[in-house]
Amino acid sequence: MPAINGRKSWLYIPEFPSVETIRKEAKMATSTVKLVFLSVTVFISIFPATSSSAGLEKGFLQCFQTILGDNTTSGVIFTKSSSSYEPLLKSSIRNARFLNSSVPKPNLIVTPHSLFHIQIALLCSKKNGLQVRVRSGGHDYEGLSYISHVPFLIIDLLNLRSITINMEEESAWVQSGATVGELYYAIANRSKVHGFPAGSCPTIGVGGHLGGGGFGTIFRKYGLASDNVIDAQIVDVNGKILNRTLMGEDLFWAIRGGGGSSFGVITAWKIKLVHVPSTVTIFDVSRTLDQGATNLFHKWQTIAPKLPAELFLHTVVGVVNSASQANSVLRIDPRKHITSTESTKSETEF
Repeated sequence: MPAINGRKSWLYIPEFPSVETIRKEAKMATSTVKLVFLSVTVFISIFPATSSSAGLEKGFLQCFQTILGDNTTSGVIFTKSSSSYEPLLKSSIRNARFLNSSVPKPNLIVTPHSLFHIQIALLCSKKNGLQVRVRSGGHDYEGLSYISHVPFLIIDLLNLRSITINMEEESAWVQSGATVGELYYAIANRSKVHGFPAGSCPTIGVGGHLGGGGFGTIFRKYGLASDNVIDAQIVDVNGKILNRTLMGEDLFWAIRGGGGSSFGVITAWKIKLVHVPSTVTIFDVSRTLDQGATNLFHKWQTIAPKLPAELFLHTVVGVVNSASQANSVLRIDPRKHITSTESTKSETEF
């Protein structure tokens, strides 16, 4: 599959199991977790916990390697001494203020290649007193997915980005590390009349976007991205792998807009595809204050809620520099997205 922005569209395409299979695997996972806890209990007696930063990193690495069964964590765990640590940390930070050297940095970055890696990371972080932050695309302007004022690690889901589309039931399973752009690309490769109501920026991570609600340009007709989630896969704080049936409706409701990482590590989402026209009309109308932007803005506030659901009208306010900074002017750009050819009769003149 071609790369998007230098990143592969997906690394592998798993067969997502049926509910019956997940139930069996959940029982096996519970047994595995019990064994893991036993290993950790024995491990604690050999390696006492320590509060120092270096001690936390060492303790986590020893715990992870012991449970994993080998000494290889290359490509999975990155410490501050790793040459890849800094580029990886900065790779998806979109708010430049968090690039400052005074901002707290994670003790470690974990880039899991499997659900088992996530289970181990959660267990070893609990054992060593490390808070966990979960990151997918990095469009987190508050820094909640990569900032903490106590010792912490980041679980970066960038390697878990598979997309499996089922056109017969008009649905798709998408892992949290994929971006919205990769999802759109995968859907478009299968159908020209299907889409998904998510954001317009292609580098938004699916995990954070769906976990936070997911505002998009066709939400007036189809709702938020999270409204179109029909199943999910989560690794909870105890290392159990759950789907919608196993987690229950209360938790399933909470992860769709309540901030997914508050409840566990959500690794995949099953989404409902929606019907879209093969041709979409988009245009901008720009006005400065001198050109009547204030009146236009007022019209937008009055008209937008009354438009048919197929029409999405939003306004972008920005500063346009003239010859000198002192003469900067404000510009308002109403942007219209027509998602149905039948709705063109409802266009409003400005």
